[in-house]
Amino acid sequence: MNRAFSRKKDKTWMHTPEALSKHYIPYNAKFLGSTEVEQPKGTEVVRDAVRKLKFARHIKKSEGQKTPKVELQISIYGVKILEPKTKEVQHNCQLHRISFCADDKTDKRIFTFICKDSESNKHLCYVFDSEKCAEEITLTIGQAFDLAYRKFLESGGKDVETRKQIAGLQKRSSRRSRCWIQELETENTELKNKVQDLENQLRITQISTSPAASVTPKSPSTDIFDMVPFSPITPQSTTPTRNGTQPPPVPSRSTEIKRDLFGAEPFDPFNCGAGDFPPDIQSKLDEMQVTSA
Repeated sequence: MNRAFSRKKDKTWMHTPEALSKHYIPYNAKFLGSTEVEQPKGTEVVRDAVRKLKFARHIKKSEGQKTPKVELQISIYGVKILEPKTKEVQHNCQLHRISFCADDKTDKRIFTFICKDSESNKHLCYVFDSEKCAEEITLTIGQAFDLAYRKFLESGGKDVETRKQIAGLQKRSSRRSRCWIQELETENTELKNKVQDLENQLRITQISTSPAASVTPKSPSTDIFDMVPFSPITPQSTTPTRNGTQPPPVPSRSTEIKRDLFGAEPFDPFNCGAGDFPPDIQSKLDEMQVTSA
């Protein structure tokens, strides 16, 4: 393994300082993956990681899976690993966290670097496969380290501390954003429940005030004398008249004939007929009707 950081200083670098300090150098490669290592540097440490990830790649190939392609963006601030088409950042390895970088002299396609993870504080070894640019990518990372170290000396160490503070602020901002999203989701759920309760209450109110539920019995119509017309089919109604008085109750008729103290039947104007009177009284009644006519 050839460590890029120990390159002789008398040799010129491949890129201009402006390209790495103001922009970045892009490379395309295949990403075998990353694995945790016990040490932040060392040739044997990197070799074990490469063997492990190569074996995992052979298993994935036998299952029909292809090694994913990535884009590397190298600058004095770090190495970004992106998805080539969508440009989505998969890993952002800050330069001050990278502790070792090398290319494999036995396999010209393989190059690696070890970076300390910012969240778990574990050392991870990233392994890549590039058919033509493995050594060039390793040297470009070494040049980025050289430029970053020079900038660190010129700024008196303030530049690195500033980047650390910015990284810490970005972490806290990300955490606040997640908390804010959770609060919005909770508030949205509560509002949905309130709207559902209001809809249920409105539905109950509409049912209770519907025409079918508010039908009231109609009072029977009366004649010009505020009397309820008599119907032999319906029972006698107890509805009060318009002047507020109750109509007199109609006496119930009994089929049994009652008699007075002298044994005579009481006079009933509803039951008497023309043939019920004696002849002499009937004749007088007839005379009275003729006279009145």
